[in-house]
Amino acid sequence: MSLQILLIEDDMIEVMKFNRVISGLDFRHKIVEARNGEEALELLEKKDKLPDIILLDLNMPKMNGIEFLRILKNDEVLKFIPTIILTTSNNRADILECFKIGIAGYVIKPLKYEDYVSKITSVLEYWNNNELSGI
Repeated sequence: MSLQILLIEDDMIEVMKFNRVISGLDFRHKIVEARNGEEALELLEKKDKLPDIILLDLNMPKMNGIEFLRILKNDEVLKFIPTIILTTSNNRADILECFKIGIAGYVIKPLKYEDYVSKITSVLEYWNNNELSGI
């Protein structure tokens, strides 16, 4: 099985790094990219072909990750999409606020590429095997 993933990330280097990790995996996950929360909400508001998971950066222009999360979790359909924060922020207040809003996980992007590959692979393997995937 493969996942439909919505990656919300404004840094193109991070997007390329993520896609590089994905291309090295056995599964053929489908990635849809959004550069910020507003763009992501436009993609999601159609409510057809919803992603299995959302990977969300916190520090973005226009609408930051926490603002996006609040809107997402107030929608009766979209609130059920597992959302994993993928960020450089280890700010305790951010972490607590995200869990309070209702995220499925919080992953801090490591500096070393090998560690990044390991973390992304673990997250995607977990959600690929999760019983909610594909419902």
